[in-house]
Amino acid sequence: MPRKRSIRRITRGLRFRLTVAFALFFALLFIGVAALFRARLKKELNDQARATLDQRWAAVKGYLRIERNPSTNREEAYWYFDATDTDENWIVTSIHQVYLITDQNGNVLWGDTEKGEVLQCSPIYHDMGVDPPALIRDRVRQAVEWAQHQPPPGKVFWTERRDSQGAPYLIRAGIVLGEFKHDPYYVALGFPLAENRKILAQFTWIYIIVIPGALILGSVLGWFMAGRALMPVLAVAQAAQRISGSNLSLRIPTRRAGDELDYLILTFNRMIERLEASFQQMRQFSTDVSHELRTPITAIRGQLEVALFTAKSTDHYREAMFNALQDIDRLSQIVRALLLLSQAESGQLVLQKLPLNLSDVVRDLVEQFQIPADAANVRLAADLPTECAVQADRVQLERMITNLLSNAIKFTPEGGNVNVSVRSLPDCAEIVVEDSGRGIPSEHLPHIFERFYRVPGTAPHPDEGLGLGLSFVAWIVKAHGGRIDVDSTSGKGTRFTIKLPAAGVASDAAELTGQPVA
Repeated sequence: MPRKRSIRRITRGLRFRLTVAFALFFALLFIGVAALFRARLKKELNDQARATLDQRWAAVKGYLRIERNPSTNREEAYWYFDATDTDENWIVTSIHQVYLITDQNGNVLWGDTEKGEVLQCSPIYHDMGVDPPALIRDRVRQAVEWAQHQPPPGKVFWTERRDSQGAPYLIRAGIVLGEFKHDPYYVALGFPLAENRKILAQFTWIYIIVIPGALILGSVLGWFMAGRALMPVLAVAQAAQRISGSNLSLRIPTRRAGDELDYLILTFNRMIERLEASFQQMRQFSTDVSHELRTPITAIRGQLEVALFTAKSTDHYREAMFNALQDIDRLSQIVRALLLLSQAESGQLVLQKLPLNLSDVVRDLVEQFQIPADAANVRLAADLPTECAVQADRVQLERMITNLLSNAIKFTPEGGNVNVSVRSLPDCAEIVVEDSGRGIPSEHLPHIFERFYRVPGTAPHPDEGLGLGLSFVAWIVKAHGGRIDVDSTSGKGTRFTIKLPAAGVASDAAELTGQPVA
């Protein structure tokens, strides 16, 4: 049973499937190439045989004369050639190996050869069988009609025949004219195809032997190549098995080949980086939540314990309950803010983007903040154009600007200034919120968009807020496909610059990944 499982695991593996695909591809390639070369070789051999017969046919016209024999009073075939000439003798001898000469009615002619008066039909052709008279008459008729309407060469008849032993011959048949150029005579020449078939069979058997050997060798090579190619993939899989919540710093080194496997490794490493950042964020979130919730819960517990053990009157109980309710209200604010931020980060909070005039939105909020600004003795001013079109979610846009204005007024001392300006640029809308407050030290700037992060010592009163406002601002800007920049100098003030895509400008509003926007 374990052996069957091992075999099944191997056959289902990617390495095995790649090897099989490799072998199948080369099998089809080899078979296709072999079939193509075989067909080409067969055609070349056939063309060569036909060319040989065409040459012999031309020699027949040069050496053959069909004349009437006065002594026998019949048409006979005479071969005029120099028997002492080696070339001419060889050509005529080759013709006489397989040939037939008849009159137009199918009667085999007599004639003279080096052996004397004989029938003009070679033994091999006689063994194959002389063409039937009806067939000869029909072919002569076709050839004569062809000659009347077509220029030379005349009508040619190609056939393939076998002798009594099964040996194949290619036959070329046609007509030649007699002594007075008007009586047609039927002539057929043959060429043995046994040698051609032998060459073709040898070629076929060579490929039948070579192809399996090549496939076996190629499959072995493909198996090792597939294993070598899949080694980085196995390394990725093994690395994935070693990854845990406490071991997210693991990275796989690239092969520096610049290929698909390197791309896979880089993608995997980036995924681990994102997971590590997410785990770190979750750990930080858990730490921050436990810390933020512990403070009001401890205060509530302390208030109630003090009231339980030391309160002497109804007023003491009322004071303890009042203080506890204040802490409970703070606790509720933290929970609501965390729930809202969690919904935003998980994608449950969907933006309802509509065409808006950003100037109108900012103008309304500036008017609302005039009262708290006057109460804090802070001058709040706005520089707004008549029209600045954006495609945005009004509720989230108001939350973003509210957070920025609230922080600006809160951290600006009496007599200071808070300025809000809006500009319409060709491809974006720019919002600038600038104050003359205490500023933010440079070492704290990279962290101000993190949840629960508060710059130490900058609050003018004990209520330092929840430390979630700028996290919301960062998410809102990023969800709209925008960008936020902050410039600050200690003792001189802070400037937030937000750029949102203008209406009609395509933007890919990225989903929040928990990373601060800079």
